[in-house]
Amino acid sequence: MGDLWAGVEAEAARRLLRGAVGLFAAKGYGGASTREIAESAGMSPAAMYVHFATKAELLYRIVGTVHEAAHAAVAEVGNTTVVERVRAMVFALAAFHAAHQQAARVTQNELAALDSERWGVIRDLRDATEGLFLRQVELGVRAGVFDVADVPGTTRAIVSMCVDVARWYSPAGPRTPDEIGALYAHLAMRMLAVH
Repeated sequence: MGDLWAGVEAEAARRLLRGAVGLFAAKGYGGASTREIAESAGMSPAAMYVHFATKAELLYRIVGTVHEAAHAAVAEVGNTTVVERVRAMVFALAAFHAAHQQAARVTQNELAALDSERWGVIRDLRDATEGLFLRQVELGVRAGVFDVADVPGTTRAIVSMCVDVARWYSPAGPRTPDEIGALYAHLAMRMLAVH
């Protein structure tokens, strides 16, 4: 699934993002100092501020990147039947959260550290991703291929179970991200009672 930080132009900024993810995962946003983040990237604290004015900006960049990349993974699913599309979208979202487990877990755990303006931007990204699923589930219900009594609730449950992969998945565990994606796609089809 590629490097989350590949789109960041400066190598030093990429090192800071990777270091911050590791520290936030280990110590939490509040427990990791800017000095530790800079040291993890092999930089002085002053050099960090060239790329990120504050620790809050660094967290926002991590959270935003994870949400944008997850949305892109789902949005890139091809134009197939609605059943195949939803299956592929679930596969993509679950596999993404396994492949980028640490950054995705930091994103979920540290949302409360965002200020209200930044949280609003992230909430819009989350809603947009859920909206992609909602539209497809609605299409499937209208076409008679899904049997769902509560479309918004079922859609939210499917998206939530995919996102929750980041809380428990371990890259050292017995399943690959693709295996997790396949399992969750199967579970989602059961939840949608595919005809």
